[in-house]
Amino acid sequence: MIDAHLLPLQHKLLHPIATLFISLGIRADQVTIAGFLIGLVALPLIATEHYLWALVFILINRVFDGIDGQVARLTQTTDRGAFLDIALDFVFYALIPLAFAFANSTENALASATLLAAFIGTGSSFLAFSLMAEKRKLTSQNFSSKGIYYLGGLTEGAETIALFVIVCLWPNLFSTFAYIFACACTLTTLSRWLQGWRMLAD
Repeated sequence: MIDAHLLPLQHKLLHPIATLFISLGIRADQVTIAGFLIGLVALPLIATEHYLWALVFILINRVFDGIDGQVARLTQTTDRGAFLDIALDFVFYALIPLAFAFANSTENALASATLLAAFIGTGSSFLAFSLMAEKRKLTSQNFSSKGIYYLGGLTEGAETIALFVIVCLWPNLFSTFAYIFACACTLTTLSRWLQGWRMLAD
């Protein structure tokens, strides 16, 4: 919902780091993979209930996710880079709720499964529309710097990271916030279905 508004600020803040990485010969794909691997450290930390340390690695992952796009735009964007970025993001987003299920299966398992099902809805509607948009040569004015068509919604990247921050700070409320966010994801999915139905009409 707010990703498009945050992008200019993100680009401004991360530009110096991106230029430093470029001067060191670090490529965008390397930043993407490194960020993903760093993010994976959060999983055993959550599972063993070290939530604040897990949050540190989640946030580092997100910073790297912003830097890789900056590096790509300042050097050369590639289809492989765009694919890698979105594919690893979706996996990372799904693994965080799974880790909370391992941390406390009695309290969190059903909420985690519900949230993951909701993520499937938002993710599949997002990617399905992007595929059709590419076929029709559609472009998104709000996310013109992205490698694929970004169809917005109530729950985007910023809202998802806000959820992860909240549940790491207050892990005993994971189930409550997971159900709330799953409902918001459902609204996002329904809105994207409606947008796709209207925008892709013959």
